[in-house]
Amino acid sequence: MIWYFLKKIDWVMVISAFLLTAMGLLSIFSTSFVQDKTFFIKQAIFIVAGFFLILVFSFLDYRFFRNHSLLLLAIYILSVLMLVAVLFVGKITHGALSWIKIGSFNFEPVEFAKFAMILILAQYFSLRHIELYRLTHIIISGLYTGVVTLLVFFQPDFGSAMVLIFLWIGVMIIAGIKLRQLLLLLLLGIIIFSVSWFAALKPYQKQRITSFINPYLDPKGSGYHRIQSMIAIGSGGFWGRGLGQGTQSQLNFLPEQHTDFIFASIAEEWGFVGIFFVFVFYFLFFWRIIKTALAAPNNFARLFCVGFSVVLIFHIVVNIGMNLGILPIAGISLPFVSYGGSNLLINFLMLGIVQSIAVRGK
Repeated sequence: MIWYFLKKIDWVMVISAFLLTAMGLLSIFSTSFVQDKTFFIKQAIFIVAGFFLILVFSFLDYRFFRNHSLLLLAIYILSVLMLVAVLFVGKITHGALSWIKIGSFNFEPVEFAKFAMILILAQYFSLRHIELYRLTHIIISGLYTGVVTLLVFFQPDFGSAMVLIFLWIGVMIIAGIKLRQLLLLLLLGIIIFSVSWFAALKPYQKQRITSFINPYLDPKGSGYHRIQSMIAIGSGGFWGRGLGQGTQSQLNFLPEQHTDFIFASIAEEWGFVGIFFVFVFYFLFFWRIIKTALAAPNNFARLFCVGFSVVLIFHIVVNIGMNLGILPIAGISLPFVSYGGSNLLINFLMLGIVQSIAVRGK
């Protein structure tokens, strides 16, 4: 029975994810093993734990979430409580209260909040997609999203706040929001951003947003990360400098080379060939998710796949964009590649639910 179940898992999707984690792990080994082995060891532990999460949630019938609205509400409330808690007992990292320290590990509640919001939005719109023309449903779903987004913004974590907003909009587009309503939301978003720029954003956040236009205006300050990232990518050439041979990453000119700027680190040491394989693995991964969503037997399953995809795509586009110097630095990780247990384990958990959908959709 177990063997029959395992054969129905979409192994192309799973293997693509693990190949991405393998590339990330090799990059972490190359850039940090000599200086600090804990990054590599912890990431390896996270990957092994993630494999078991995939198996557990693949065996768990995803309809358990769909059929128990109170459970989803409890998960949502728990995510809100954790986001409130991090504001009081959180660990400050890079100017943001985003982490709760548990022993030798740090947990980032916003990653769990993303999972909670995907479940809530998938459940809400799966029951009301026919009535989406009613403004009430947009407002209610917006309140769910707004509470979590504001708590994340107060940390402050502008990048993750934007992820949640794009998740909400992306799910609504697939659920069937009208163009007029979408344009109204975009106008409202522009107004809110304009107000936030003058009333809420801190100076360093404004510098991150403006420095991508011309990083050389402040090459040793707000533009430093972007300049070093572009130098690293450009120096990789076609074949790369070789594992452990990147000057920008090995000599620590490139900051955060195992997290936010791991794409630049891979580009420097693996070159165009390495980046090509990164895109190939992402393409295979999303191709299989789209196939799973199209074959899903109900709207909840379909919207869950969509929500998961929107979050990952936003992360990928913003992370690679800020590495290339064409988007502001937003502290967004590269899914399955960047170092970090919270993001990696939650992604594996959601991948397990997608596998549950794939198995039961066949």
